[in-house]
Amino acid sequence: MSAIKCPPGIKVFNKIADFRQWRRSLLLEQKTLGYVPTMGALHQGHLALVTAAKKRCDHVALTVFVNPAQFAPTEDLSTYPRTLQSDLEKLASLGPGVTSAVLVPQVHEMYPAGIELDVSKQKGTFVEVLGLSQQLEGTTRPNFFRGVATVVSKFLNIVQPEHAFFGQKDIQQCFVIRDMIRDLHIPTKMHICPTVREESGLALSSRNVFLSPSQKKYALVLSQSLKHMESLYRSGTRDASTLLQAGIHLIENARKQVQETEDWELKLDYVSINSAKDLNEIKGDVPKEDGCVISMAVYVGKTRLIDNICLDVELDD
Repeated sequence: MSAIKCPPGIKVFNKIADFRQWRRSLLLEQKTLGYVPTMGALHQGHLALVTAAKKRCDHVALTVFVNPAQFAPTEDLSTYPRTLQSDLEKLASLGPGVTSAVLVPQVHEMYPAGIELDVSKQKGTFVEVLGLSQQLEGTTRPNFFRGVATVVSKFLNIVQPEHAFFGQKDIQQCFVIRDMIRDLHIPTKMHICPTVREESGLALSSRNVFLSPSQKKYALVLSQSLKHMESLYRSGTRDASTLLQAGIHLIENARKQVQETEDWELKLDYVSINSAKDLNEIKGDVPKEDGCVISMAVYVGKTRLIDNICLDVELDD
């Protein structure tokens, strides 16, 4: 950590034992702790979670950890942006006393048995939330939520926060963690905060840095198609197939435009309407009393973007 300049007022730990000692001091002072898990490359979406945490808690802690267990051997673990100094400066920009601590643990301490990207070669303890992990994102990335659930369970055990804050953009992840907290009786209250967007409507993501200007323009089709489907839903269209076809039509139009004018491809991975109770795919009419999640993934060039909208769903109290 010697190369990192720590902003005044923010404690930066890279050993779990040192963080736990600090955490114990808060307990002795009867101060509450809010927690925001991140993989770094912080943007305004992360900072909004920190701000929300500070409103509810005396102190806020973050973890910055690019988790190998949620990357497949073919995915972008080595190229995932790592910008710790910039991340700390962004946290400091929120003002004195907003962020109290940042834990930046080492891989060998988080995974004492080691961690292989190939699941068949892994050793040690892993957490899986059955029923929520194989659909949607799990179709393309079958072991992704196993890695997410494992690392978040580890961090909730290490940090022991009263409150934890997650962004709606990763809605399936939120459902997985919500059920994990419930099933494992973890004494943490989870909060799902609204997706933070650019003025254009593009959902903020650490992967947006990989988009060229023209790709960024066409990436707006995600939020545009979701808004279109929401508009139809609000005007009385409840048939899931009709809603999906309307959204797919906009994406297909954008795909054709890209094909005619650009040297990269825009490709739909999936778009789906799922129950807000259990993420089961909805066929037929959307039951208004349950609400639904409309989510999608689109490849914009080589960058895979996700977005979603929740209709008639209470995500947080």
